[in-house]
Amino acid sequence: MKKIIAFLACLFCVPAFADTSTPPQPAPIGPRVSIFSTTVDWSGITGLPLAQYTGKFVGTNKSLLKNGLILYYLDSFPCYGEADSVRVWLDSFGKTENKLRLVCIYPPREIKFAWRNAGADAEQAETTGILTCDVSGDYELEIDLSKCDKGPDWSKYK
Repeated sequence: MKKIIAFLACLFCVPAFADTSTPPQPAPIGPRVSIFSTTVDWSGITGLPLAQYTGKFVGTNKSLLKNGLILYYLDSFPCYGEADSVRVWLDSFGKTENKLRLVCIYPPREIKFAWRNAGADAEQAETTGILTCDVSGDYELEIDLSKCDKGPDWSKYK
């Protein structure tokens, strides 16, 4: 009987020593923006098959290339860039170590890049603006840098 009374006493005493304070609440997080690509199922939406295309840069533009040019492909219909190949660096002579790879419903005739001048090993930083380039070719796309048009700098967009 003494054991039962001791056990019941413990049951009633333990809550008295428990921490009943409310735990600290995390700081509120601002609204989160989710960006979902519209390119997820272009083939399903259009009924057209997807194919892989590669981009090769030709021509030179000394005022554009300077000490090197970093290009980031901007997804737009009919193509989206493959995640590991949308950043391309070109040296001051227009040569590149990597290729642009796109998945498209049909070969594009114009593509856009976010761009900035920087050396090969430069850290990722803000780009300057949009570069619009004409494209020719079928599965091996040619992008002529001498015919690309620089759009306004980002600060001039409203």
